[in-house]
Amino acid sequence: MALPLPLALSDTIVALSTPPGAGAIAMLRLSGPEAISLTDAVFAGKRLRDQASHTLHFGTIRDQDRILDEVVVSLFRGPHSYTREDVVEISCHGSDYIVQQILALLTRRGARLAEAGEFTKRAFLHGAFDLAQAEAVADLIAADSALSHQVALQQMRGGFSQELRELRGQLVKFAALLELELDFGEEDVEFADRTGLVTLLQEVQTLVRRLLRSFELGNVIKNGVTTVIAGKPNAGKSTLLNALLNEERAIVSAIAGTTRDLIEDEVSIEGIRFRFVDTAGLRDTTDVVESIGVERTKKRVAQAALLLYLFDITSTTPAEVQAEIEALNPGRLIPMLAVGNKRDVASDEEITAFQDLPDTVLIAASRGDGLDELQQELLRRVRGEGLDRTGSATIVTNLRHARSLEKTSQALDSVLTGLGQGTGTELLAADLRHALAALGEITGEISSDDLLTSIFTQFCIGK
Repeated sequence: MALPLPLALSDTIVALSTPPGAGAIAMLRLSGPEAISLTDAVFAGKRLRDQASHTLHFGTIRDQDRILDEVVVSLFRGPHSYTREDVVEISCHGSDYIVQQILALLTRRGARLAEAGEFTKRAFLHGAFDLAQAEAVADLIAADSALSHQVALQQMRGGFSQELRELRGQLVKFAALLELELDFGEEDVEFADRTGLVTLLQEVQTLVRRLLRSFELGNVIKNGVTTVIAGKPNAGKSTLLNALLNEERAIVSAIAGTTRDLIEDEVSIEGIRFRFVDTAGLRDTTDVVESIGVERTKKRVAQAALLLYLFDITSTTPAEVQAEIEALNPGRLIPMLAVGNKRDVASDEEITAFQDLPDTVLIAASRGDGLDELQQELLRRVRGEGLDRTGSATIVTNLRHARSLEKTSQALDSVLTGLGQGTGTELLAADLRHALAALGEITGEISSDDLLTSIFTQFCIGK
C-alpha cells in the first residue's frame, strides 16, 4: 500500500543518473507530472505526449534555435516506471558542458534538481517496493563482490521483506485477539489461546534470532574483512601479501625491517572481500622510524576483524609462537589464525613440530604452497557455523535492520516472560505492539520523515 504522499511529489525532478565526468554517454532522468511535457518543450523529434510508454525516440535538444545535442529519449509512463510516475530519460553525449546546459535548460522550464535518493524515495512512497527493498537498491549499486551482489539482489527482489511479512502476519493475528480481549475486559474472557501463543512466539523468536546471527556474515559480505598480517621481521609477511594479491604490491627483501609502514590492498575470495594489511615486523628496535611502524602495527592489530600471525618455521619453536601470539593478542580476543611460513626449506622435524599446533596452517609463501588451504581457513573463520549456504538463506546486511530485529527480539522476550508469569492482557498486548512496530520499521510500514531522510540521503543523486 502506498504511503500518504508529501506535497513535494507535485514537483518534476531532474538529475544526472550516470557518473559525472567526460564519457561516451550521459543520461539525465526526469520524474514527475510534467516530465513528458517539459521534455517535449525542448525536444525536436516526435511529440512525446503522443507516444506509447517504453519507447525510444531520436532527436535534438534545443534551447530556442540553438541545438545543444543529438539525443535518444526513453519514455516511461506511470505507473509502469521505476518511480511509478511519468519518467523520461535523456541519453546525450557525455560532455560536462552538454550535461550542464541541458540541466540548466530543464530547470529554467520548471524542473527541480533532485535530492539524493529522491527517485528511489518516490518509488517507495508510491508503493513500488518497501523500505528494505529500497535500501537494497543502494547496496546493489555499491556491491563490489559476487556475494554482496547476490545478497543485495535477493533483498531488492523482496526475499527478506517476504520473510518479515510472514513473521509479522503471524504476530498480527494474535495481537488482534489480545486487543479483542481488551474490548471485552469486563467480561473476563480469553480469545487468544495462551499455549498456542507461546508456541508461536517461540517459533518467531527462533527465526528472528537466526536473522540476527546472520548479520555477522552479512556485515562481512557488505563491508569486507580487515585482515592484519603480523609477525617478526623476515617472517615473510610482504611475500604472503604479494602471493594473496597475486601481484608485487609490497617490497620483499632479506633485510630485516624493510616494511616500515602499513601496506593495504583488497582481494575477493569466493565472493567475500578481504582487506589485507601488511605491517612492520614486531621487534624491539632503536631505529626511530621502525619503532613508529611497530607501534602502528600494534594499533592496527587491535582494530582487526581477523589476525594472521605469520612465523618462520625454521627459526622458532611452538612454545615461542604461542608466547608471541599471547603477547600480541591476549586471550585471543581477536579472531586469528597462525601461519607457519617457509615449509619448503624446513626440515621434516621442524614441520612435524608445528603440525599439531591448533589453528595453524603451514605454507611456503614464496612458492604459493598451501595458499588454497589458507584461504579456506580464512573463509571458515569468517562464515561461521551454519552460515555457509548463502544461496538460500536470508542474510541481514544492514545495521538498521539488525537493530530493529534486536528490539523485536527483546519485545518478544517480554511477551514470553509475561505469559509465563500470568501478566495481564493489557501489558502483553503492549509488548506485542512493540515487536510489531520494530518489524514494521524495517520495511517502512512504520516510518518517520527523519528516518526516510537519513536513509535516502545516502543514495547517489540520480537514483
